[in-house]
Amino acid sequence: MNYVTLGRTGLQVNKNGFGALPVQRVSMDEAKKLLRKAYENGIRFFDTARAYSDSEEKIGEALQDVRDRIVITTKTMSTTVDGFWKDLETSLTLLKTDYIDIYQFHNPSFCPVPEDGSGLYEAMAEAKKQGKIRFIGITNHRAPVAKEAVQSGLYDTLQFPFSYLAGKPDLELVRLCRNRNVGFIAMKALSGGLIRRSDAAYAYLNQFDNVLPIWGIQRESELDEFLYYQDNIPCMTEELEEFIRQEREDLSGDFCRGCGYCLPCPARIDIPTCARMSLLLRRAPSERFLSQDGQAKMKRIEDCVHCNHCVSHCPYQLNTPELLQKNLEDYRTFL
Repeated sequence: MNYVTLGRTGLQVNKNGFGALPVQRVSMDEAKKLLRKAYENGIRFFDTARAYSDSEEKIGEALQDVRDRIVITTKTMSTTVDGFWKDLETSLTLLKTDYIDIYQFHNPSFCPVPEDGSGLYEAMAEAKKQGKIRFIGITNHRAPVAKEAVQSGLYDTLQFPFSYLAGKPDLELVRLCRNRNVGFIAMKALSGGLIRRSDAAYAYLNQFDNVLPIWGIQRESELDEFLYYQDNIPCMTEELEEFIRQEREDLSGDFCRGCGYCLPCPARIDIPTCARMSLLLRRAPSERFLSQDGQAKMKRIEDCVHCNHCVSHCPYQLNTPELLQKNLEDYRTFL
């Protein structure tokens, strides 16, 4: 079993983090079973957020009796000081704990710093002084914001998308975190479901000894895959290297990562699904995407009002309406 130390926090955990966003989609009993099985098999890092509906509550119910043996990270999307404190107190209550190990600003459009006028960093520092949080973190999808946070010296951890589809700027962030002793938490390690082989994803990330991947887990079969890798660590073979090379070639250029920051759409378009439909049809069983429900979902693209909400909120600067239209045209060739 491999371990990673999260920079200057000194927190050392199994290199297999549990991403708890997906457990909001299953029942309380199913979630508790998953979370408990993860814990009983060595997973000690659990990442959630105030924005993940009842995910925090499920972690609290499942793991309150082993609180002192696990690392819990959660996040606030609040842009006000009052909202920050409300989110923190709600998270503490739902998680059934009196402290958060790493409290993170959740994908802010700017890097909160002292005296920037928002008061957010000052609130975070006060929460740490009160013992309600142990370490200060930030998550982001924007490389410039992430880089500023690491260089500021104000943040103990950075959570950022990182997978074998990573480009030079992403690799530079990993190196920068190592040099600044900032813990690097890798989200989107399966690129929002576009990466099909978890062994390739695991082998790639395992090459970076300062990176902690968190896997979004909803099903027991998914958990079992990553538990298997703990004692049967995938190695980077020539076959996997060639597979990854081909994947990078296939997914080069602009594509939707499925982060969901474009939502809600006023036309009720499921952008993270519809904007990736061409890829999903070719990389996963297509039956459910071609069902009546799938067709109705794609037809909604015709209702786009071109408000540009999605464009202005996309961390990857995609022309989302154009991407949606291209996917709709391609989708119709499958019908």
